[in-house]
Amino acid sequence: MAYLTPAIGALLGDRLAEGVRVLDVGCGNGWLVNWFIGHGAVGVGIDASEQGIEQARKAFPKGRFERLLADDRVLENLGEEPFDIVVSTEVVEHLYDPRSWARGCMAAVRGGGRFVCTTPYHGWMKNVAVAVMNKFDHHMNPLWDGGHIKFWSPSTLGTLLREAGFVDVRWKGAGRLPLLWKSMVMSGDRPGS
Repeated sequence: MAYLTPAIGALLGDRLAEGVRVLDVGCGNGWLVNWFIGHGAVGVGIDASEQGIEQARKAFPKGRFERLLADDRVLENLGEEPFDIVVSTEVVEHLYDPRSWARGCMAAVRGGGRFVCTTPYHGWMKNVAVAVMNKFDHHMNPLWDGGHIKFWSPSTLGTLLREAGFVDVRWKGAGRLPLLWKSMVMSGDRPGS
């Protein structure tokens, strides 16, 4: 997360302020929720993993953590109002149905709010470098149980966010050298106020 948080912070800008409400979709052990709480936010995390939720609750008692997936009913299931910020880090590459995830994240953010997500970067230069170095089978290994099943470029992830209704979609590379970034961090806003 250390290489992702500067890019996340840059795409959030002055939205990361005291009292903002943040939902972390796919929160894992809760580290990022705690990072937001450390910046004065109210943090809620959801994840499919019961073990991850248990770890998050023990490690970061100031946050709220629930075993839940992002879908059209996420706010109803949480009993929460729409959030100012919704984040989802290194999740979308594991999903069979990324459109449902994107719609769920859109449903969770308030009008005028911002969604920020991250995923491993797969631009053309990085893909060429992986192939030239004969690392394709290692990098995109289909035998990795629970591994990545979708590989995203700025174009494809941007298309997914726009299909879900997000506007002003932007992205930044994170980690490693430009064009060989480890991940990309993308944001989009929900229309309205």
